[in-house]
Parts: sequence; C-alpha cells; structure tokens
Amino acid sequence: MKLSFSLFLAALAAGVSASNVLDLDPQSWDSVVGNGKSGLVEFFATWCGHCKNLAPTYEQVADAYAHAKDKVFIAKIDADGVGKEVGRKYGVTGFPTLKWFNADGSVEPYESGRDIESFTKFITDKSGVKSNIKPPPPPSYKILDYNDFDQVVLDKSKDVLVTFTAPWCGHCKALKPTYEQLGSIYELENDVIIANIDADDKKNEAIRSRYGITGFPTIKFFPKDNKDGEDYDRGRDLSEFVSFINNRAGTHRSLTGDLLDNAGRLAEFDALASKFYVASADLRDSIFKEAVSLSVNVGDAAKHYLRVMEKMVNGTEAYYEKESKRLESILKKRSLSPAKLDEIKVKSNILRAFAEKPSDDDTTIRRASGEL
Repeated sequence: MKLSFSLFLAALAAGVSASNVLDLDPQSWDSVVGNGKSGLVEFFATWCGHCKNLAPTYEQVADAYAHAKDKVFIAKIDADGVGKEVGRKYGVTGFPTLKWFNADGSVEPYESGRDIESFTKFITDKSGVKSNIKPPPPPSYKILDYNDFDQVVLDKSKDVLVTFTAPWCGHCKALKPTYEQLGSIYELENDVIIANIDADDKKNEAIRSRYGITGFPTIKFFPKDNKDGEDYDRGRDLSEFVSFINNRAGTHRSLTGDLLDNAGRLAEFDALASKFYVASADLRDSIFKEAVSLSVNVGDAAKHYLRVMEKMVNGTEAYYEKESKRLESILKKRSLSPAKLDEIKVKSNILRAFAEKPSDDDTTIRRASGEL
C-alpha cells in the first residue's frame, strides 16, 4: 500500500510539473528571451489574486502553441521573487504584467484581452504561428471598431443596438451569451443590426469619448431617426432585449428567432381580407379592386393578400383550407432554410387573416362594404 501511494504521489508530481509554460528565473532568462525565438512572458507575483485567476487560461495558451516550441514560447517569471530584478529592468510595477518579446529581444506591452481568443489572436498575428485551438464560430452580432463604426451605426436605413464593452469586464463577459442569442434572433432582419465595440481599446478611444462611455457595459440604441443614440436602460435578459427591439424597430421576432403570428400583417388589408372571405362573389370583386388600389402605396408587403384574393375570386373555394394545411405542414417539419421558413410564416399569417372575424367598428371594413 505504501509503495502504491508513493507511486501515486510521484505520478501526481509529474503531472503537476508537466506544464508548457516555461518557468524562468534570472539564470535561464537569456537562454530563452532574445535568443532567436519570440514569445509572451507573464511577470507575476505568488500572492497576486489576478495572477492566480489568469493561470488556467495561461496554461491553455501555452498548450495551444506546444506544437511550435521551436518557433514561439510562452513563459512566466516571479517578478516579486527570484525575478524581481528582471521585472525592474522591464518596468514592471503591477501584476500580472504581460510583455511580448521579439526574437531579437526587443519588447512591447501586451494590451489585448486576457481570454484564450485574445491571447491566441495576438500571438498568431505577431509570430505567424497558428494555435492548435479550433477557432470559435464567428459571433452572430457585428464587431465594430473605429474603421467601420460610423458607416454601420450612423446608417439611417438601420436600427442599431450597440454594446460598448471591455475585455476584462466581468459584467460584459456575463452579457455575452445573451447578446450572442440576440444576434442570432435578428440575423435575418436586414434593417436591424446587433453590434459590439471594444470601447476600452485605445484605437477606439475617440468613439468612447464621443458617446461619454465611462462604464462597461454601456448599451445604446441608434434608431433610424436618431443617430445621436439613446441609452438602453431596460433589463439585460433576452426577453427584455427582444421586446425592446420589436417595439422600436417594428420587428416581430420570438425568443427562438421565429416570426410571431403578427409578422407580415397589415391592419388595413386584414380588414379587407376578413370581409372578403365572407362576401358574395360580386362584393369580393369590389373588395379585390380596392385592395389593388391600396397596394400601390404599400408595395410588396400586400402582394400575398392579393394572391389569396385572386385565388378566391377565380372560384378556388377550397384554396383556404388546402393552403392552410400545406403551410402548417411545412412550418412543422422545419426542413427549409430560416429565410424560407420566414417567408412561409408570413404567408401563413396573412392567410389566417382571411378567416378571422372582422370588428364591427372597423372603418376600413365599412368602407370596403360601401357603408362609408
């Protein structure tokens, strides 16, 4: 039993020491840094809580480049202990401090995020060495910076929601999954953009100053008619975001991204449709002509109302029941692309308007029937 336990401790010790992060000291420093390879160095202190929090991610970074140790290194040095003089040499005053060392020993600060994606992007950009980590799928929302912010956000044909965030911000990280869902929900809405900008990045400092961003995350809505921007001050759960955008942008999306039952519906045409459905043949022809006249100012949005009326005017009395079942079957199977399902849902919504009972006080219906 004792022997087995000893072997267990030895195996455990071997596992603990099997790190791809080079642990440097003043004696080993020159053999690694500035010796033909470039790399990232963390200057840490054993008592530093932020250093301890960073450690698991930093291990991941080193593992991501373990296949290219002949080209790039990931290292650390105790700059408050054995490596204090090294830390002083490079102006280290806080922990953790991260610096990038080129192959010739020249140095520059690391100022990107402290998540695995930010680290690997930076290292790959600097060294040309790709990490062995499979890149995450692109975000569902649009990532902006100083190059394209004005072009996207100030576009008066778009309603734009923007989160101003910082990579180190815990609240921003907590918001990210919800914002990812939000981007997915509205990805088929051409007039709505869900966007994000790293407002803590120095290159975006002018934008941060322009909008008075002093905390993270700050969320602003830029509707088509107000490109000065409005503070978003509602809740940060998905339902609040969706309710806000549907209300302000005139969209009709559910929390799953599907279209709601009112999507594609036009109140004036709904009134005509419900009246048309129960009208006699002569009156149907009159209502259809009025619908055609109204459609001039509405365009394609009224096209399917007219198509259904044409079918019924031409005597296809069974059309409603048959078409309702066909569309319902397609929506239930969900075998088409999201864009095509949107199209089918709108058709189903409009078709349903024909069988709905009209309101007695609807002026549009009374006008269609000749009462006004």
